[in-house]
Amino acid sequence: MKHKAVSIRPFIGAKNFEQSRNFYRDLGFEEGVLSPDMSVFTTGELAFYLQRAYVQDWIDNSMIFLEVEDVEHFWEELLKLDLPAKYEGVKLTPIRTYDWGKECFVHDPSGILWHFGQFSD
Repeated sequence: MKHKAVSIRPFIGAKNFEQSRNFYRDLGFEEGVLSPDMSVFTTGELAFYLQRAYVQDWIDNSMIFLEVEDVEHFWEELLKLDLPAKYEGVKLTPIRTYDWGKECFVHDPSGILWHFGQFSD
């Protein structure tokens, strides 16, 4: 079967919906409010849905990889935001280098693990 996919948009939950909305706006995503319990966050052509829903097992097992053009620059900008000071539970892990490229990590206020990576040329 062949797909003519246009986009893929994961659904993620939030322990504290308002706090998570603020976090993702601070992280540079643009929010589109869809209902009192759901928003879509975009960056360029990419998007994900944030829901007012929290199931700990689901959140604890959610990881998202977002490829960035320059992970070093992304990390520098991320540090300037000082998100761990603004949001309880947010953790940043510095860049790690692998055979395939580099990535840094961010745990959002709910505990979702984001991988921000750059593939080697």
